[in-house]
Amino acid sequence: MFKGGMPPMGGGFNNLIKQVQKMQKQIEEFQEELHNRTFEASVGGGAVTAVVNGKKQLLEIKIKKEVVDPDDVEMLQDLILAAVNEATNKAEETVTSEMAKITGGLQMPGLF
Repeated sequence: MFKGGMPPMGGGFNNLIKQVQKMQKQIEEFQEELHNRTFEASVGGGAVTAVVNGKKQLLEIKIKKEVVDPDDVEMLQDLILAAVNEATNKAEETVTSEMAKITGGLQMPGLF
């Protein structure tokens, strides 16, 4: 055991602190960028398109007139769900990939 109960803090510890601070700044910049980044997915041959941002917020739904059939509302609902889910998945995959680049693969729970 070290006298005083704590190990000595040398240059390696200071380096680590600087790296963590740099990583934190990169994460903050990335979080800001996510508000402006969009992800789009189309389903049903382009019948329904969903657009989400990097925060996985739905920004837009585009529906072609020809797929609006009052006798088959369920199909339209399914297409909308599929488009939104696909766009959200694209956003999630990109966020995960970009965060891994910033953190070097270090898992940081609670960031996203």
